Order: sequence, then C-alpha cells, then structure tokens
Amino acid sequence: MDAGRIVAEGSPRSLIERYSTREVVELRFPDKASDDVAGKLAELGERLEVLPDRILLYADDGDAAADAVHRLDLAPASVLVRRSGLEDVFLHLTGRTLVD
Repeated sequence: MDAGRIVAEGSPRSLIERYSTREVVELRFPDKASDDVAGKLAELGERLEVLPDRILLYADDGDAAADAVHRLDLAPASVLVRRSGLEDVFLHLTGRTLVD
C-alpha cells in the first residue's frame, strides 16, 4: 500500500523475488565520499540508491558485489551484505527513498 492504494499483491517471498534483488550491499564511506564513488558502483548491481549516510547496492550476489567494490580500490568504512526485504520492495515500487 502507498497513500491508500495497492501497489502490489502477493506473499512476501514472491514480492521480493519479483521486485527486488536477492541481496543488498550497504556501503558506508567516510566524509561524504559516497558522492564521489556512486558513479563507479553503478555497474556492479541492478540498482543503486545513494543516501546521506550510505549507499545501497542491489545485486543478486551481494558477496560478489562487495568483492567487486574492493577490486575497484574503493575503501568503504563498512560493508554489510543482507537479504532483500519488503522495505526494499516498497522503495522500488513507490520510487521513494529511505529519506522520504
């Protein structure tokens, strides 16, 4: 649901499979370096979301995407690989960001 309208229906698992990637890589860079590296990361996943405190990189294989980040000689302060969830589906379907 978004603003009172149904944007998608299905089980949580089917919604995630249909509208998101299997995993999300959360990258944190020191001192606003996120703005500088976002363009370099775009090719590593299906989707990229730049937030004030981190970058979300959507990929089917999060570990491989995280390894690719390091092969680009980028130096994130932290890297977290996690499974996609319904929040990721909602953000994708509504076009919103976590900041909204």
